[in-house]
Order: sequence, then structure tokens, then C-alpha cells
Amino acid sequence: MYVIGIMGSPRVNGKCNKLVKSALEGAASCGAEIKNYELIKYTIKYCMGCGTCYHKSPELQIGTCPLKDDVASILKDYVRADGYIFASPVYDMYITALMKTFYERKIALTYRPKEESEKIPGSRAPANFQKKASIILTANCSDEYQEVMGEPCFEAFEGHLMIEMIDSVDRFYVGGVENMGEDTFEKKLREAYQIGIRLVDEIRKSRK
Repeated sequence: MYVIGIMGSPRVNGKCNKLVKSALEGAASCGAEIKNYELIKYTIKYCMGCGTCYHKSPELQIGTCPLKDDVASILKDYVRADGYIFASPVYDMYITALMKTFYERKIALTYRPKEESEKIPGSRAPANFQKKASIILTANCSDEYQEVMGEPCFEAFEGHLMIEMIDSVDRFYVGGVENMGEDTFEKKLREAYQIGIRLVDEIRKSRK
């Protein structure tokens, strides 16, 4: 089993990434191979909206994008993975621009004929709900603001997952991170570790 993190914070030493790493460690404790994609370390160009990747070559698992950067290699590993930990800080009530840029490029995992432009594209390699994902959000606004600050971000992730036929297992909103004490954050790290364990368990259940 292979579980990857997709980490959308520009701060690789920040709390968001520490939570992702803890969740991946939880998955690894159950025997999963793990890898964490810290997106800030990769070259990810802006989608130009040309439609090449999702209008052509329906036989491919990943549509061909004319942009030359690191996205194709990330998506190749993404398709291979069995589970995902998506993580982003909440910036201005939404996922980071870094994560949004990657998500726009992930459209290459879909296909839609040009004559069906009014429809939602379909997955090139639907997971049939045998792959799972969990989502971690960090925010300065406390937990009481999760509905306002967190829900739009969760929905952004889950919209793509719906197309790919991937269930989300956990939604973990960690509010108040800027002034969070060490003891409280250690508790959050332990919760993230359990998220990784649950993710592997749910993947295994789906394949019985």
C-alpha cells in the first residue's frame, strides 16, 4: 500500500507540514509506503486553460499537458497511490494559491470530449471508492469558525475526489495555530497520527 501527502503550505517547517508528517507516520505504522509532496519544492506552472490535457487521448491515465514542469511526475505517482493526505493552511478563507495551482493542473486526470463541454469531466482512472483520502486544514481562526473558514476548503478538495471516485475519511480542522501552545499541538499531532492509521484501515476495508 502506498500513501502520499500533498502539502500545500509554503512553510515546510510549519505546523501544517508537521501534521501531514504525523499522519503519514501513522499510515507507515500500518505497513504503508509513504511519501510527502511539499508542493513549494516543485515547479508547478499555472494552468493556461487550453484544454489539451482533458480533451485528447482518452486512453491515457494522465492527459498530456504542453507545460513543462514537475506536475506530470507528481501525477504519475498520484495515480499509483492508494491513499492521500491533503493538507493546506487556510489563506483568506480558502486553500493556498500553491494548492489551488496544483489542483487546477490535476484536471489532467480527467477526460471530456469537446462536444460535451457543458458537462463535468470524468475520471480517466476512476478509483471506484477503493482509494481513500483525508484532509487536514490549519488556520489562525479558532475551531468555532470551521464552518466559515474550513468548509469551503474541504469542499474544494472533495469536489475533485468525487470525480475520481475517492471517499474522504477524515476532515481535520486545526484552528488557532498561531498562538497554539506546545501541549495542545502535541495532542493535535497525535490526532493526525490516528488519521493516518484510520486511512489505511479504511482502504483495506474497501478492498475486502
